[in-house]
Amino acid sequence: MTVSHPLVPQGEHMTDSNEAALGKVRWKRFAALAGPAVVGAGALVFMTAQGALASSFAVSGGSFKVKAAALDGTGFVQYGGADEQKNGTKHLVQISGIKNAEITNMCQSVKVLPGVVLRLTAGDAGTPVQASNLTLDVEQLDADAEFKNIEIGRDASTMDKNTQALGRAGAGMFGQQADEVHLKNVRQVAWATTAGTFKLHNLSMKLGDECF
Repeated sequence: MTVSHPLVPQGEHMTDSNEAALGKVRWKRFAALAGPAVVGAGALVFMTAQGALASSFAVSGGSFKVKAAALDGTGFVQYGGADEQKNGTKHLVQISGIKNAEITNMCQSVKVLPGVVLRLTAGDAGTPVQASNLTLDVEQLDADAEFKNIEIGRDASTMDKNTQALGRAGAGMFGQQADEVHLKNVRQVAWATTAGTFKLHNLSMKLGDECF
């Protein structure tokens, strides 16, 4: 039996297979903003206008790109929010919290001046980047994604798989969580990243090209 799902991109389906019965979901080119942007856009805009969802620090005037061969994590939660610049400009984001994460072949790039790109690479020599209490404020995400024991549409304030990442989750907000998240071929545009610990193996930082 094949069923459609409101958060699966057009043309993709959730199938009633043994794997789905175990709580796993595979999404091709997972769009992180799709669910909350559609379901709660009006409420999100109102709350960000009131400053209720602002990040704990002012973000810079530009987003940055992250590319990775794989991101594997446990304790995954996700809900909508906003990051704010010092001048008051707000950027709607999808807040993704991961309790423990490993990132393989990571590349991060940011334009520091017109025509000048700072490029950072790590986790590409056999030992992945390791992070704990990782929070990603994402504007756009493309990846091949697999989740274990996922819950979609849960009240964000009640999620329990990573409570430390719920500091900006309001009651009634659209949320989703999973025991595990596995992303491959990651392409991400983000405004902020925070982590309790962030271990960058084989770190290289230099001027160069954007990651994608």
